[in-house]
Amino acid sequence: MPTECYDSGMTLIETPSFYDSELLALMDKLLSRAQQVRHRHMIVLAGNAAWCRDAGMRLMALSGLPRVTWVSSEQQECADVVSISAAKKLLGEERDAIVFDAHSGFDPDAFGAVSGVICGGGLLVLLCPPLAQWENMNDPAAERIAIWPYNTEDISGRFLRRIVRVINASPEAVTVIEQGAALPVVHAFAKAQDSVDMPDDIFRTDDQRAAVTAIEHVLHGHRRRPLVLVADRGRGKTVALGIAAAQLLQTQTIHIVVTAPRLSAVQPLFQQAQKILPEASVREGCVQWGDASIQFIAPDVLCLSAVPADLVLVDEAAAIPVTLLQQLLTRYSRLVFSTTTHGYEGTGRGFAVRFRQTLDEQTPGWHQITLQTPVRWAENDPLEKLVFKMLLLDATSANDEQVGTATVDNVVMEKISRDALVNNEFLLAQVFGLLVVAHYRTRPNDLRNLLDGPGLSVYISRYQGQVVATALVATEGDFDAQIAEAIFAGQRRPRGHLMPQSLMVHAGLKDAAGLHCTRVMRIAVHPVLQQKGLGRQLLKHIKNDVKKQGTDLFGASFGATESLLHFWAHENILPVRIGFRRGHASGEYSVMVLAALSAAGEKVYAAARARFKRDLPQWLADPLQMLDVAVSAILLQRNTDGIEIALPDQHDVDMLFAFSRGERTYEDALAPIWRLLITPGKKSTNAFADVEHQVLFIKVLQKQSWASVAHRFGLAGKAEVLSHLRNGVRQLLDR
Repeated sequence: MPTECYDSGMTLIETPSFYDSELLALMDKLLSRAQQVRHRHMIVLAGNAAWCRDAGMRLMALSGLPRVTWVSSEQQECADVVSISAAKKLLGEERDAIVFDAHSGFDPDAFGAVSGVICGGGLLVLLCPPLAQWENMNDPAAERIAIWPYNTEDISGRFLRRIVRVINASPEAVTVIEQGAALPVVHAFAKAQDSVDMPDDIFRTDDQRAAVTAIEHVLHGHRRRPLVLVADRGRGKTVALGIAAAQLLQTQTIHIVVTAPRLSAVQPLFQQAQKILPEASVREGCVQWGDASIQFIAPDVLCLSAVPADLVLVDEAAAIPVTLLQQLLTRYSRLVFSTTTHGYEGTGRGFAVRFRQTLDEQTPGWHQITLQTPVRWAENDPLEKLVFKMLLLDATSANDEQVGTATVDNVVMEKISRDALVNNEFLLAQVFGLLVVAHYRTRPNDLRNLLDGPGLSVYISRYQGQVVATALVATEGDFDAQIAEAIFAGQRRPRGHLMPQSLMVHAGLKDAAGLHCTRVMRIAVHPVLQQKGLGRQLLKHIKNDVKKQGTDLFGASFGATESLLHFWAHENILPVRIGFRRGHASGEYSVMVLAALSAAGEKVYAAARARFKRDLPQWLADPLQMLDVAVSAILLQRNTDGIEIALPDQHDVDMLFAFSRGERTYEDALAPIWRLLITPGKKSTNAFADVEHQVLFIKVLQKQSWASVAHRFGLAGKAEVLSHLRNGVRQLLDR
């Protein structure tokens, strides 16, 4: 920060004892200790917005730190400023100080993201209202969770109250300077372990060197031996991917594909590759070195396309749906999965729980390496621990041993108040820890929504005091006539209220507007207790509870998978809508399931179900051509009862047998085959587990081309596809 921008005539602190010399002495003490041990520190400037910004400018000028970025909605003279919405662009970069202006809004996701770019010996400066008043202040960032009809003034301050509590309880990591108060005493820092000088400056830690060696072995060793790199942020795992990729390109002509939730997440990989290959041809998301290359491709595109790759590097795997990771495992034989243990947009713990079993089953020779040594700062960094605690990045569910004997007969279910939740750190950590493990992308803002989101309720199941299951439930609907007309006409989209708006806009059911709807946003069961009925038990409890409160419609919306569809159908909560595009985040087609809990709800539910069942076969043949076969089969078999279609007659049966023997063409037998597949109650969804039946399904019902079907299943061409069709029909007839 250029010191000439510093105006010595400005008043920093109202208290007379605050002079620049005293502040400079405090800064010198903080920075000298921080830089001596390569630890980072947080300074909180608490006061009104103008005072905080003025104090922040003066503090940075006195610090002499060269690489300083402000995260704020207000431009600061002679300062590098990024908006809160653009803060994630700093990922992969390094700064000596970040000034986070919470007067512009305390966005938990942005705060968690930028905290990781600060180097050892650096500062995180938080500008905020007076700590005692912060929870009562209007926070602009709360708009993200302010569903209609609420605004930021209506959002509770539980989340900020907890933030203040954590700050006050962490004097070793935080120095608080309050407007009008005396300067605080600087506490001593813990001594860091001595760092080890590496002989080769490409590698900043031994962990990083070992990771690169392991990545290279994936390419040169046995096929189908994936590598999993696990690390907290700041350990250099993405850079390690870049080093390995560049070194491999130097030795052989190969095509390396990189995938991640976003291209920006792997910018450090490409930057590192460019450093090692300065003469390479570079464009966004691609490094070309002669005939070899490193190319970024989004996960959903990679799963849907036939992209040749000698090696696939999957970064931030925890933020990618497991279903997409499973497809990558099937498609590619040399893979590296890299994941952040405690990430700001996905958790390696959830990844480990959900994906480890898949790795064990499909690639039992997989290997894991953990990068433990920080690159940007020394071990036992107080700021890292503080941010983990503030945002509950290290929240964990109950120990397996403590809950292993829980059953549906010995758990206690209850609805808990969020005031009780915020005041019980043990309970909060267990609830949030379960939500983290259950969902592939749980962010710090989800913690704020859990504590402050309007219209939300939290249910839990406990076993001997430990949380074994939890659910986050939202209240939606109850629109007045004026709002309803605007929504129906496509003129308004009030924030939130997914279920009633979807029924109105997509199903054309205006009567849904005035209904009281309850949507289960998240439901999670402890990993060691899944498949034991605890989730269904809690779901039934919630359903009965909200029915007593006058709910008309009860349901959920989620990425459609076999297991989830079976779970909700078990409680007779059935599909009424399916999206026509894969979710960018989930990689799945979203499905909305409902149950009616009142007469008014039954009317809307019946109409939505009738449309869904009537139109599903047509959707499968056009917008849902790429829907997973197993999911398609479940939807079709469960939801075609009542469809007015001509059932197969004897003529159809004769045609089908003749086709299976090769005596009729596909075109002649197409209609009878379609009726065979669409007829309800004639076959199990398991009938579509075999390749022949999958080929039959996507060709006849999803109307994919001969070439597309052949490519998808690795068949020689139309003749081999036709052979699979005949075999599939024969097997269905035999059943």
